[in-house]
Amino acid sequence: MAQTSTTIQPVTAHKATITGTVISFAKTGTEYKIASSNTTTTPLGNLAQFDLITVTGTTNNNRTFTVKSATSSQVIVEEEVTTEAAGASFTLDYVGFVTDKNKGDGYYSQVDGVHTVAYHVNSTMTGSIKMQGSLATTPTEDDWFDIAGTTFTSDQSTLVDSKNFTGNFVWVRAKCTGMTAGSVSKILYNH
Repeated sequence: MAQTSTTIQPVTAHKATITGTVISFAKTGTEYKIASSNTTTTPLGNLAQFDLITVTGTTNNNRTFTVKSATSSQVIVEEEVTTEAAGASFTLDYVGFVTDKNKGDGYYSQVDGVHTVAYHVNSTMTGSIKMQGSLATTPTEDDWFDIAGTTFTSDQSTLVDSKNFTGNFVWVRAKCTGMTAGSVSKILYNH
């Protein structure tokens, strides 16, 4: 029986850099919040779940975070933040995304472990895309690992690239990093 591919990421374009003059970081239990009362360009609400952002200009939180949710004045992220009072001028650079988790062969207890992914990008896309796997039934950010042999680095001439990979992964996802321009048209996945 023929299989059909699942679109695990629709069209995703690079997003504008966000700058501002007041940013704070807070953690309440396991909720990690980045808040700003003043962004001078794009509001924080332009970010979406699974976006990867790199923060610069702060005292303790200059690194990359995965967005869980966003409103115009705050972003909840997956990774732990260090509490920091408002005051720093900051820059939030959109650097890519991760996809939602998708069932792998290990989820179905299939023994062959064969998977295929096809990356479709436009001619101005910069950055790289790779697949990640998890053996956890309910993965957190710390449970994901890179799958060898699945990285595609855009050269702005190759618009479609496919990779086969083998493993009994319970979950898989794609991760796009270093994205500074262009867009991913779609990512197709089959197992």
